Amino acid sequence: MSRLERIVLAVFMTLLILSSGMLLRTFYIQNSMIVPVSGGTYIEGSVGDVLPLNPWFVTGNDVSRDIISLVFAGLMKYDPKTNKVVDDLATIQASSDNRIYTATLRPDLFWHDSTAEQPHPVTADDVVFTFSSIQQPGFPNPILQQNFRGVEIEKLDNRTVRFRLNKPYSFFSSNLTLGLIPKSAFEGVPVSKFDQVLDFGFHPIGAGPYSFLSLLQTDLSTEVTLKRFQQKGLPESKIDRIVFRVFPDYPSLLSDITNLNGVRLVPRNEKGQPTLPRHFHSVPYTLPQYVGLFFNLDREISADHGIRLGLQLATNKQALVDSIHESQIVDTPLLEIDLGDWRYKFAESAAKGAFFDSNWNMPEKIRLQRLLEQRNTNQTGPLNSLPNIALLGSGASLTVTGSLAGLKLPVSINGIRIQTGTHLPDGTVRALSGSWIVKLKAGTGQSGSLKLGLNIIQMTNAKNDVIDTSFLDRIADIKKFELASQEQRLVDRFLASKTMPDNDPRRITVYDLYLENGYLRLKTAQDQPHTRINSKGKRLVLTILTSDLPPTYQKIAESIKQQWESVGVGVKIDVPSSKKEFQDRLLNRDYDVILFGQSLFDNLDSYPYWHSSQIQERDGDAKKLRLDAFNLSQYTSFEADALLVRIRETADPSSRTRALKELNELLKKDLPAIVLYSPLYIFAYDESVQGVSLGKLSLHADRFAHIDDWYVSTERRFLSGKSWFSFPGWLIKQLRSL
Repeated sequence: MSRLERIVLAVFMTLLILSSGMLLRTFYIQNSMIVPVSGGTYIEGSVGDVLPLNPWFVTGNDVSRDIISLVFAGLMKYDPKTNKVVDDLATIQASSDNRIYTATLRPDLFWHDSTAEQPHPVTADDVVFTFSSIQQPGFPNPILQQNFRGVEIEKLDNRTVRFRLNKPYSFFSSNLTLGLIPKSAFEGVPVSKFDQVLDFGFHPIGAGPYSFLSLLQTDLSTEVTLKRFQQKGLPESKIDRIVFRVFPDYPSLLSDITNLNGVRLVPRNEKGQPTLPRHFHSVPYTLPQYVGLFFNLDREISADHGIRLGLQLATNKQALVDSIHESQIVDTPLLEIDLGDWRYKFAESAAKGAFFDSNWNMPEKIRLQRLLEQRNTNQTGPLNSLPNIALLGSGASLTVTGSLAGLKLPVSINGIRIQTGTHLPDGTVRALSGSWIVKLKAGTGQSGSLKLGLNIIQMTNAKNDVIDTSFLDRIADIKKFELASQEQRLVDRFLASKTMPDNDPRRITVYDLYLENGYLRLKTAQDQPHTRINSKGKRLVLTILTSDLPPTYQKIAESIKQQWESVGVGVKIDVPSSKKEFQDRLLNRDYDVILFGQSLFDNLDSYPYWHSSQIQERDGDAKKLRLDAFNLSQYTSFEADALLVRIRETADPSSRTRALKELNELLKKDLPAIVLYSPLYIFAYDESVQGVSLGKLSLHADRFAHIDDWYVSTERRFLSGKSWFSFPGWLIKQLRSL
């Protein structure tokens, strides 16, 4: 072959190989699919601290709770897909009256430290140990201990445990989601020292889908690595390893973002957008939580229902959530109730009206009311000719006249006997038929003289009985007299407004008036509202206690302060300088109002927050303060208590629904708190992570409830019935279609 022929042949052979390769690739793509396979590592970044990994003592640390949710497993677990508590390590049977729960462990369950040579099965002894330890005196978590008071725990056989309650409790299954703990890990340790067993806390042994592998402290973060652990009969996770990298702050996390596949609790910028690179997929979600303003009903001011109603109506929730980029407004602490059924919407005018039922009024109203009372008094009786105000310097006198009709002489005014006549310029008195006259001197110090300010003018008879009373405001300063004259004209206009139509531009109400330097004038847009006062002159000022974390709380408090001050309620914001000081204030109920968040978890049980048994009994002994007193409003109601108990004990869904609606109406009426919003959270993961579906979470850790659906490794496999032997038939079909 010539050189040219060889080149042409080579070109055609190359084209043949390329086209064949493309055909084979097209065939493979069309007849196969990408499927998840086991393997790979998922690395998640978070901000916080890693505390001992023990299910008994995880309260308050969500970072550790995330890790614990994978290392440990309970008899039951919450399923975000169904929004129910379902079986996990055991199958549960509940009696019809919700008093007896029988748990039967699945066969062939093992702890993470189990080996072929030394198997360590999960047994009923471990179940009894996990829950009965909580009931022991001195157990270091009294909040968890409350969940198992009055519960009898009995081992029936090596795989079966019975829980017998002294009264029905339909939410008890939620308590069984607590991660089981191996009895052998705490043998010989006093119950009161369980929280100090750090060897277990930082090298935990559980029975969950992942076992603890290592904890490493680096210059940048704390790194906890977990390894997949398979339990027979339970879903198998596909991701081989999960690494939690815990950073001290978010900037540190972002500095290592290229090494992360997921980010827990992504913060948002000033526009409310996630602060993450675009290749991350952000998933917003809410939990059964709410942030609210809880009134301390033990305080005299907070106990005034008129004030609470006025503040509820004066709270603009929409403006508030917009300012902090939240979206889920909540109006009831009972999160099972329809959130769209609002009773108290923002209405500033209605809020001002609600305060009329309380003993606290705006200074403008009190001033106007006094002026109207004085005017009404001055317009009747023999002294009706007396002016409301008078410009009188020291030594000047005010001549007052009136009719003698109906008077029996002698008569005096402020101790000065009246004359029946009038003075001529030469000092003589000329009698006039049916009239009297008297001169009241200003500031002479004599009996009956007029002092600066408000004077009470009284007409008395010979027996010194009061015939008539009138009021006179003596003013010596011309500028003040002009202000007082303007005020009197406003009173005239206010009285005339009562007969004017609502759309008349001349019409004014008390809300159009402003008190300045002791006198009323028309309000301007620049005027800041005054603080309401009571009949004793005490100012209406409430102290709002809140914490410095999360930072949005202080911003919310500032917004609330502005809104409440617009209706005349003074607000002081109190943010303690330390977490301990805040907790002490909270335990002692040392606040008028507290801005705080509460969580209902998966069972949505409101009993701990509103039943009277959960109030803090304060008798001066700090040692007796209860850590588990969650009724922040100190709310007590026999009717509410009965409904809360019925909701807990009933097994009838319709009865529970009716009780919830009745309780909601009662809380609306009593107003122990103003519920504001449910916080929005954001979880993010990159394109390497597939199969993520959060569902309806009750805790942040619930995002791992279906970790068996997640995967980071994939491969392409032929579809069912397809293989490379299917290529000829596929090729013929393609050629026929040309």
